[in-house]
Amino acid sequence: MTDSTINDTRKAELLSTKVEHIDITSFDARPIVDQMKKMSFTSRDLGRATEIYNQMLADKDCTIFLVIAGSTSAGGCMDLYAELIRNNMVDCVVATGATIVDMDFFEGLGHKHYQALEVPDDDTLRSLYIDRIYDTYIDEEQLQDCDFTINRIANELPPGPYSSRAFIREMGKYLAEHGKKDNSLVKLAYEHDVPIFCPAFVDSSAGFGLVKHQVDQMEKGEPYLMIDAVADFRELTDIKIKGGESGLLMVGGGVPKNFIQDTVVCAEILGHEDVSVHKYAVQITVADVRDGACSSSTLQEAASWGKVSTAIEQMVFAEAGSVMPLLASDAYHRGHWKDREKRRWAKLFDK
Repeated sequence: MTDSTINDTRKAELLSTKVEHIDITSFDARPIVDQMKKMSFTSRDLGRATEIYNQMLADKDCTIFLVIAGSTSAGGCMDLYAELIRNNMVDCVVATGATIVDMDFFEGLGHKHYQALEVPDDDTLRSLYIDRIYDTYIDEEQLQDCDFTINRIANELPPGPYSSRAFIREMGKYLAEHGKKDNSLVKLAYEHDVPIFCPAFVDSSAGFGLVKHQVDQMEKGEPYLMIDAVADFRELTDIKIKGGESGLLMVGGGVPKNFIQDTVVCAEILGHEDVSVHKYAVQITVADVRDGACSSSTLQEAASWGKVSTAIEQMVFAEAGSVMPLLASDAYHRGHWKDREKRRWAKLFDK
């Protein structure tokens, strides 16, 4: 056998077990969540967080923002987030570029994430073009296909500034026409007019594709597309201003968390002093409050900045992949989403 054959065999062995995304519609978590409410520690926190999310869904005046940071999409929650879009359980998404591009759009193109049943030396993984996210693998060659697809989308659009929302909508349109997976958050958000914002969009596969687009255009002396982060902030603040009451369902923290919370302050700066703080807030995180990071700043701390109400909020200190399926399944089966009006906030920016 040649070295190439040996390497191909080894790579196939490591990429043999696909991550299977959980289906929140296939089981009813209400009985276990009801029991957890009567317990203590994280169980009770999750019970209260689930109650708050159900309050958001039942509040007919509430716009719900799904905020995602971290790797739960790659780890098995991708279809969970897609179901929230499909069933009108969230109205807007704020996320990291990795969540939207490297994970969801990546699988929308037909690629997969794989369980790492063993973790050899990471230099060995590099030699096999396998990228690792904790105990999950990605085929780097497939990820590069994602990079170049982003590049092709950029090349086909008119040059000029785009908010991440506007560009991600084009990604959703691409998946609607060429995608290979129905349960893609990006595709479903496009079809249901749910805007997606990535405040650090180029910190992902999108960055590689967009850099190549700009360099190629510059070499030809032609104008190019660019991502306008200020437009992101302005557009998201527009939704907060026009949406009125709002609720935050936050997985992780970081830039997406701070970005959505800051819309209240930005609205005030723009002269809209009647815009209320986020009425409801749930955050699921494992970040330690002692580490000085935005991911670990509590929701009560955010109240001091005039961003979040302390009346209806809950921190859940847990790994999100282990508790989000319970929260989302409970809310799905309680069915408050069936009576919600579709906001279709993406239409706010139609010209």
